[in-house]
Amino acid sequence: MKTQDVIIIGAGIVGLSTAMKLLEKSPDLKVTILEKEAEIALHQTGHNSGVMHSGIYYTPGSLRAKNCQTGYRKLIEFCESNDVEYDICGKVIVAVDKEEEQRLDDVFERGKANGLDGIRMISGEEVAEIEPHIQAKKGIWVPQTGIVHFPDVARKYLERFRKMGGELVLGAKVTNILAKADEIIVESSKGDFYAGQMINCAGLYADKVAKMTGDQADLSIIPFRGEYYRLLPEKEHLVKNLVYPTPNPAFPFLGVHFTRMIKGGIEAGPNAVFAFAREGYSNRDINWKELFSSLTFAGFRKLGRKHWRFGLNEMKRSYSKRHFYHALRRMMPELKMEDVEYYRAGVRAMALGIDGEVVDDFVITETHRVLNVWNAPSPAATASLAIGDHISELALKSSEK
Repeated sequence: MKTQDVIIIGAGIVGLSTAMKLLEKSPDLKVTILEKEAEIALHQTGHNSGVMHSGIYYTPGSLRAKNCQTGYRKLIEFCESNDVEYDICGKVIVAVDKEEEQRLDDVFERGKANGLDGIRMISGEEVAEIEPHIQAKKGIWVPQTGIVHFPDVARKYLERFRKMGGELVLGAKVTNILAKADEIIVESSKGDFYAGQMINCAGLYADKVAKMTGDQADLSIIPFRGEYYRLLPEKEHLVKNLVYPTPNPAFPFLGVHFTRMIKGGIEAGPNAVFAFAREGYSNRDINWKELFSSLTFAGFRKLGRKHWRFGLNEMKRSYSKRHFYHALRRMMPELKMEDVEYYRAGVRAMALGIDGEVVDDFVITETHRVLNVWNAPSPAATASLAIGDHISELALKSSEK
């Protein structure tokens, strides 16, 4: 097998962006992506909500905030120059009671600190002008938010990568990694691959791959499934664009919301329920080895003790349409349970520390000839070009050492 300059593990949107950016910066590199599936972008990239995030929620100065703002602008430019359909439609974040009104003020201040232009606090009456079927005490209008189909974006990244001479190997599940003094050997179901460097963008299995390289950060990926319902076609008029609840800062999730999709239709969701498998897209999917690994991780047990009520409520929404419906009805009282039907699910890779705290930012570590992307949480898809820029720069600097 020929030796590559760089092997990238994972053909999700971050791995593809990183590969493309490497060749843009250094066209003479030999870069190969290894993907265990038969297609690209099948997991987190292919199952997300399709929202181009504005960056309003993230801690000012964090990698999430910086990369979201930069990546958002780059993504718009990329879509325009590559004929990818998108729509900057805006969204409203709404408060339905006094407690949420107070939290909404904090979200607004964070948005201003992150440099968002045009966001404004609006009254309940103004919310109704934008979204006539939503009832709220007040809201935030966020004009920057948009929608896109991220698998379309990922396919364009791959197209550009291949045109520059990059190689993609599908069906190549990584089984072992050997870090030698002068090379990396990646053993896979498609044979052994040799390279000067390796970049781990394995998403839901990023921690497993990282530990194959000898990187022993005290983190574990815990899978959380997000389930979506959708409005029936005759009820899609109830939502114009995007409607989000006020997030609870105690939890790393945004709550169930309404999202217009670029391909048509209105999604409602997702919840956030602990999944019994890393690729557990149904509440009946169980991988006993992965479930045991999650349950025995000390950080998960600490998280469970702290947030068990939240976890129980999310589990109820997974097994009961009525519970899910009631969460949606808080923002839209006229909604009837028969107006929504189950649609689909995705699984989010949530990095958890041994202390039980959710890792709230991007985490990239470097060992001998290896970069491990342990954590690339939302808005990773929106920020993919900025993240790819950042990772590729790290890789090129590392190769010079």
